[in-house]
Amino acid sequence: MTPLPLSPDPPLPRSLYLETTSRCNSLCETCILTFGGREPQRDLRWDEFRRVVDQFPALNRVLLHGIGEPLLNRDLPRMVAHLKARGAEVLFNSNAITLSGPARRALIDAGLDELRVSLDGSTRATYARIRGVDAFDRVIDNLVELARLKAELGASRPSVSLWFTALRDNIEEIPGLVPLARRASATGIHLQRLVYNGLGMATHEQSLYGRLQEREAAAIREAEAAARVEGLHFSASGATAPEVSLTPAPAGQPWSACRRPWTLAYVTVSGNVLPCCIAPWITGHYDGIILGNLYRQSLEEVWWGKRYADFRRDLQTTEPPEPCRGCGVKWSL
Repeated sequence: MTPLPLSPDPPLPRSLYLETTSRCNSLCETCILTFGGREPQRDLRWDEFRRVVDQFPALNRVLLHGIGEPLLNRDLPRMVAHLKARGAEVLFNSNAITLSGPARRALIDAGLDELRVSLDGSTRATYARIRGVDAFDRVIDNLVELARLKAELGASRPSVSLWFTALRDNIEEIPGLVPLARRASATGIHLQRLVYNGLGMATHEQSLYGRLQEREAAAIREAEAAARVEGLHFSASGATAPEVSLTPAPAGQPWSACRRPWTLAYVTVSGNVLPCCIAPWITGHYDGIILGNLYRQSLEEVWWGKRYADFRRDLQTTEPPEPCRGCGVKWSL
């Protein structure tokens, strides 16, 4: 496969991350929103949604999430339907707490392709401790009912996967996701690396990246074996095997392999364009990663503007932009 040319003026992106809200109904100990967030809490209005997505000549894939819980935006099914009419694959991450009967039917009818459900535990106690709310049973019931409704309607979408942020405190519960996935008719489970910034449980001490001990590796292998028996896909950050995902890459410049600033756009609920979905979690200088604003500028002005050009240029050097310096350490590709 020919490597993507690192042009300072790449084609307009066909992949979009778009925050539909900056509010949440969880208080996760690993999330920056619990500790103040980056922008005022509000929902994306329909006119703002159109102002953003209509600027993209073509969209292949849209992820309607960011820092916030997408299901809190009542226009979400309408947004999904609009994007599906444009031919895009549409998905989002959710805590599924408010995946009520009407919401389940609306998302099926809208054509949502994939629902990624964050659990971070396979027991009620661990879920409540990490995610800050006692909603474990409700979430599982919502997923079971979604599966029932899909079967009733003969619908294959949305596919469902269970997402697990790996911490030293919870990794031994990952095998327990397999029976939960079976109950929810999920297609797979996903081990997500911890992005840490020193807040709550998002700390270096909780990170397993490069620090995997045998008991933790054994839990991952147990989950892999159980998933294989059940026919579940077990994926991980970095599009690799779960245990490999937590093994550091060789020393060097891990950020140099990143192609996000050439291929996708991340837009916040306030219209701010950021280099990727991870940058706001670890940056100490939020204003410095805002590359433009689609409420005040055109996509072309932002994508081919000086801020983006400078960011792309610096990413290819030994002194990358500030949030990228943690790539491969605080998080990785």
